[in-house]
Amino acid sequence: MSVPLFNLAPNLTVSRLCLGTMTFGEQNSLPQSLRLLDQAFDAGINFFDSAEMYPVPQRAETQGKSEEYFGQWVRKRKISRDRVVIATKVAGPSGQMSWIRDGPKCLDAKNITEAVDGSLKRLQMDHIDLYQIHWPDRFVYSSYPLSISPGDSLGLWTCHFKTNYVPMFGETEYDPVRQFSSVPIEEQLDALGRAVDAGKIRYIGLSNETPYGVMKFLHFAENNVHYPKIISVQNSYSLLCRTFDSGMAECCHHERIYVLGYSPLAMGILSGKYFASDGAPSDARLNLFKGRYSEGESRYSLARNTLKLATMEYLGIAEKYGLHPVSLAIAFVLNHPLVASTVFGVTKSWQLEEVISACNVELTSEIIVDINKIHAKFPNPCP
Repeated sequence: MSVPLFNLAPNLTVSRLCLGTMTFGEQNSLPQSLRLLDQAFDAGINFFDSAEMYPVPQRAETQGKSEEYFGQWVRKRKISRDRVVIATKVAGPSGQMSWIRDGPKCLDAKNITEAVDGSLKRLQMDHIDLYQIHWPDRFVYSSYPLSISPGDSLGLWTCHFKTNYVPMFGETEYDPVRQFSSVPIEEQLDALGRAVDAGKIRYIGLSNETPYGVMKFLHFAENNVHYPKIISVQNSYSLLCRTFDSGMAECCHHERIYVLGYSPLAMGILSGKYFASDGAPSDARLNLFKGRYSEGESRYSLARNTLKLATMEYLGIAEKYGLHPVSLAIAFVLNHPLVASTVFGVTKSWQLEEVISACNVELTSEIIVDINKIHAKFPNPCP
């Protein structure tokens, strides 16, 4: 059974399953990572996602290992570059990862240029197929400074544009009071366009974005031939998180932007393992990194009653129709007409087998009706 393909852009055909590499270098050693990549590739997966900050939980000692491992796999296996599609990401402003360009503090031209070159060096490749902004420069952690000194190497832009933060990673409400210095989207597109012109990246995309962000990136690209147009948005999408359908779906539909839905299993919750009698294996991510992975623990809090109730009902649907819970979760995401591929992560071979088996499952109208009834009762417990 081969993984189906999707034409994401001209001369960019991707598998509908995209193997995320954020466990490579932390939960998975190099030999383990190479075996998982072999297995995925042999099954027909040609699409792989990484990020400069990976693996997670992020640490200075391991930063960049995920990209390095993927690059080593391509070289060790002597895989022709045109047989794989690699997507990676530049980290947005954080203030918490001082080992990545002092924060990073902002997504100005200097940061984007350095990030692109850093990823290419770790991957040991001459180009990246899809380069994504991991989260908007409009997002801010509480430690983010209110002013940033200018002086990027291109001498074109500064970081003094005032705008609002973006709620994400579990936040859902926009607060216009919270403002900070941010980089104009035009500057980001200019830097990305220069990388495209230099042959370093082929296409660009966004991640963890809002309808406003998507439309602004498109607007500026439409009005300047030197700015590349985004082709995709990588946002969370699963049975437990359908916030994409609220406002983003309309934007993407009319603008022909495809979705790369990440976390289709809601960090493994939809497999049912965390609500088993033994409380999931000790090496399951939410157990293994308890107290060390704030984004995961807040967004996918097992203590949230609605999360458990919704999950148990989805598990009941899987049992009712004789489906594996993983098959139900993956098939639901791939059933969305705007989803080009779903970005998933695994640490073990048998987990990868479960996901691969799910990609050709088709959901009947009766199953969709049952799913929507649960969603109406428990909307987006993991936003």
